[in-house]
Amino acid sequence: MTGDDVLGDGDAEQKTDVQRAHIAHELIAAVRGLAPARVPEALCQTCVALLPVASGLSVSILGGGSELGIVLCASDSVAARLAEIQYTLGEGPCAEAVRLRAPVFATDLTRAPDTRRWPLFAVQAAQAGAQASFSLPLAGAGTALGTLDLYRERPGSLDSAQVRTALLVADALTLAVIALDRASPDPEGVVTWLAGAEADREEVHQATGMIMVQLGVSAEEALLRLRARAFAQGSTSVGVARAIIGRSLDLRDD
Repeated sequence: MTGDDVLGDGDAEQKTDVQRAHIAHELIAAVRGLAPARVPEALCQTCVALLPVASGLSVSILGGGSELGIVLCASDSVAARLAEIQYTLGEGPCAEAVRLRAPVFATDLTRAPDTRRWPLFAVQAAQAGAQASFSLPLAGAGTALGTLDLYRERPGSLDSAQVRTALLVADALTLAVIALDRASPDPEGVVTWLAGAEADREEVHQATGMIMVQLGVSAEEALLRLRARAFAQGSTSVGVARAIIGRSLDLRDD
């Protein structure tokens, strides 16, 4: 689908501008005057209202060029689980949308081609309660800042109007993240409302470092082993990282 197919021209462009302004207004109104800790939930709930085609959604942010994403917000437990599955496995529409800096849609995770494209993710996503997944990059200057990830409980594609709305919401979220980051009082640019999720990512970094020392492997190999253990246990990367840091799990015993 090309940009012209999605956005159209003439009257369609005018309608798109009106819709873009409406989405921006809704997001701004949702967070105006809120304490930093309440911003993620407010953004998430507003996006849910703007995208009723989705059963649920999450927003993930990348930091410092790392592939370790931070789940900024999730509308429900299924959306949160899908984000964690992709993070743990290192595969899925989210990772590909970041790499391509383009929307990536999986319209039926129960059959090919999606099951061939992401075999592990497809199985676990269906078990979690999602049979379709749609990832749109939050595209900054020259890089992807993160992703807006939608899911549906049943297979199915999005029509052109739904794609247009999702793209506009992703664009508005990108501007919101940039604006909030610049407004952060933290001199190192770590946004206050990301502090809790950032701590989760730091635990994975710490555990990865411990594995590197214990096994004498590279950072990439250490992270791969951490993810493999999480997958084997049916756990999450953060859960395994905490066990390693707490000394209740030692991968040298494998």
